Amino acid sequence: MAGTPRHDPQQDPVHRVVALVRPPQSVFELGCAAEVFGTRRPGLPARYDFGVCTPRPGPVPTTAGYDMVVTRGLSALETADTVVIPGWTPAGEPLAPAARTALRRAHARGARLVSICSGAFALAQTGLLDGRRATTHWNLAATLTERFPRIEVDPAVLYVDHGDLATSAGAAAGVDLCLHLVRRDHGAAHAARIARHMVMPPHREGGQAQYAAPPPGEGAGPAPGMRHSLAPLLEWVAGRLAEPMSVEDMAGRLRISPRTLARRFADQLGTSPGQWLLDRRLAAARALLEESDLPVEAVALRVGLSSAVNFRRRFQHALHTTPSAYRRAFRAAGGAPRAGDDA
Repeated sequence: MAGTPRHDPQQDPVHRVVALVRPPQSVFELGCAAEVFGTRRPGLPARYDFGVCTPRPGPVPTTAGYDMVVTRGLSALETADTVVIPGWTPAGEPLAPAARTALRRAHARGARLVSICSGAFALAQTGLLDGRRATTHWNLAATLTERFPRIEVDPAVLYVDHGDLATSAGAAAGVDLCLHLVRRDHGAAHAARIARHMVMPPHREGGQAQYAAPPPGEGAGPAPGMRHSLAPLLEWVAGRLAEPMSVEDMAGRLRISPRTLARRFADQLGTSPGQWLLDRRLAAARALLEESDLPVEAVALRVGLSSAVNFRRRFQHALHTTPSAYRRAFRAAGGAPRAGDDA
């Protein structure tokens, strides 16, 4: 998943994002990337420059019934820092040799290649996903596995990020992936501000299994694990991150056993109660490191991780960097690290 921070937002030039489109282009998948990377918002610095290219410049029919005019060809990929493939309709459509070569060249010089939904089928045709984990829309996962057996297809997650290659699940999961990439490039606070402008959560819980259609014979009702929503519990826990909290405490809040709670978390969020709680604490810690002057010891207490030693260990394991290095990379405002920040 995510590795160490890629950029220092105070020093880096604008990051060039280019979407590779083809007819018929899905407007929603393209819109996911355009909204996150291409929309200018008052009060937010412009960290990205967004553009579109196509193998044959000119009118490009869309799935919405209108044509869009794309003036840039594959040469636009030569200077892209991130290349997005926003869907690939139909999924079985061959990738043109020129496009395959352009994508592989972009990757070889260090560009990040990203697919949204069925775009994984185009990325798979480059061979770059061979031997690696990837995802796509749940309804296409079996087809992707059949056509590209060397790819480890994970149909349960919203996205997979290897650093140089990233794939998302269906449609709206493209927004989840794009916000994740912003979070990786420029920190949790900047990604949260973009999400706030979009009126959506900066991080969606769980995977796409909760959205998949039930197998034949199960009816149209909710899956058994979805009949008892965890939303009230998640909200209750999120407001008490500084307090000691165990899986038993969470189960007790719902008056169920820890084993039943674990089943509900697996059904609804695709994770365990303990991992979800740790992820929320680390997310809160990232925001505090970016936006406050609190020393590491105080941050650890604020998010319920008991001690600076425990906090540093868990932060390093999850993000592959130290709290002090993360603060230096993603500090929202300038200033020297506080005493006690260094590991």
